[in-house]
Amino acid sequence: MTVTVITLLKRRAGMNKADFIAYYEDTHRRIGEQVLAGHATRYVRRFLHPLDGQDRHDDADVVMEIDFPDEAARDACFAALAEPATAAMIAQDEERLFDRTRIRTFAVEERQSDLPPLPR
Repeated sequence: MTVTVITLLKRRAGMNKADFIAYYEDTHRRIGEQVLAGHATRYVRRFLHPLDGQDRHDDADVVMEIDFPDEAARDACFAALAEPATAAMIAQDEERLFDRTRIRTFAVEERQSDLPPLPR
């Protein structure tokens, strides 16, 4: 059974969205790949672009999704991330990118609807 965790992240004040995405993908993503290797099976960043074009202060800028094979793997990963050297490395880079007061992480309980096929 796959276990999914999502995290809502907001860019730090003064950083525009293009620079935020570029830094995340060029730098912070690599840290994620490094610390998640051996624990997670999927690491996805979903950058959010409001359909109304309004960038609001309380909106998240990205939804990060991480899949684990099971709860034990998730818990082992979180324990590894909490090790002082790893936590310090992550926090140092997060300061360059995120409003760390706004980071929210959630366990996902998924439900899926079966929809009829699209007309051809």
